[in-house]
Amino acid sequence: MFSEQKQAIANAFGKAALSYDASAEFQRRVGHALLDRLPYFDRPQHVIDVGCGTGYFSSQLRDKGHNVTCVDLSQAMLDVANQRCGESVDYLQADAENLPLPSNSIDIAFSSLALQWCSDLSVPLQEMRRVVRPGGIIAFTTLVDGSLKELSEAWASVDSYQHINEFLSEKLIKVALAQAGLSAEPVEFVPIVQYYASAKALMRDLKGIGANHVPQARRPGLSGRRAIDQVEQAYQQYRHDNNLLPATYQVCFGVIVNE
Repeated sequence: MFSEQKQAIANAFGKAALSYDASAEFQRRVGHALLDRLPYFDRPQHVIDVGCGTGYFSSQLRDKGHNVTCVDLSQAMLDVANQRCGESVDYLQADAENLPLPSNSIDIAFSSLALQWCSDLSVPLQEMRRVVRPGGIIAFTTLVDGSLKELSEAWASVDSYQHINEFLSEKLIKVALAQAGLSAEPVEFVPIVQYYASAKALMRDLKGIGANHVPQARRPGLSGRRAIDQVEQAYQQYRHDNNLLPATYQVCFGVIVNE
């Protein structure tokens, strides 16, 4: 059904379906910030939540009175979303790069922290533009180059392998928007810092949401305990006066009216 790479991503998130919510504080912060940026609507809208995960924001959108369709690569994630939302929303296992929906059939395409898993950002953006009616809204967040720089630098002091996903630069995100026929003017780039008691706690959260899958990794498998301990030690240089370790994310927010 999906490519080998997409199936690997679906499997990683599927394995994390039951642990996701306990590890997703940052994801909730970002999604709520995106919700707050949506315009006011005086009537229910048909919304697709692309990369809905466990359906947390699908339920938020539903509670605002909208008609919601949960869309995700992972059937396991959709199953958890179904437990949360029940029959009050619809469910669709699909790839953001190939939405099986008619053109101009949706009022709002909402997608928070899912599109960074697509190899070419312009493709899902173009798909959301296609399915959203003229005058509708395309609302998304994605991670930007420089995210998790502290963890990346800590790993770099331990070995030369890639442990952190690569993210697009601001410039390349704007290029992808242009390629999709969307304006970059309403797009914001915002640093958001999440704090942890330890580097291990951060890495547990990344594993807990399934985000430990690194498509660009040059070796398979998990790192040993000794390497993890070395990362922990290297991360201590970032410890704040509050005795916590920062994990800095660079986040792109886009709320764009489809023309």
